Amino acid sequence: MFEFLNDFKIIGSIIVVLLGILIRFITSKSLRKIRIKFDFQKSRMAIIYKIITILIYCTIIVFIAFIWGVDEKELLLFISSFLTIVGIAFFAQWSLLSNITAGLILYINYPVKIGDTITILEKDNNVKGEIKDIGAFFITLKTPKNELITVPNTVLLQKNIRFYSE
Repeated sequence: MFEFLNDFKIIGSIIVVLLGILIRFITSKSLRKIRIKFDFQKSRMAIIYKIITILIYCTIIVFIAFIWGVDEKELLLFISSFLTIVGIAFFAQWSLLSNITAGLILYINYPVKIGDTITILEKDNNVKGEIKDIGAFFITLKTPKNELITVPNTVLLQKNIRFYSE
């Protein structure tokens, strides 16, 4: 009888993994179509693809844990404890969290992209440069003097900018 239950768990686990792979494949094709339709850069879509892939794998792990008999209360206690620790860490580094959020906004929905030239308008010191990279925390600008400047993502969302799309 126990062998039958183990066989069911193995088959169920294989089905969950195969469904996860199928969902990941469908998501990949959909993201490719979205990138072409809206002319997003590959680097932006690569980050979004990684985030979605991580979420899919986490979901697969949770489903497999339930199939193998992990108690729901224990799993929820572990997840809530983990999220609490992560939340406290992010709260301690509030600027870190806001930069990550700003980075996601810049990846998904912002008029500038890598290769555009922008000027960040400030009272005393305007910063002008070509966007070389949009990372999770910083944007890298190359100035007309060939200097590389990193600017926190939140600055780009909080300040007025002038951009010259090519």
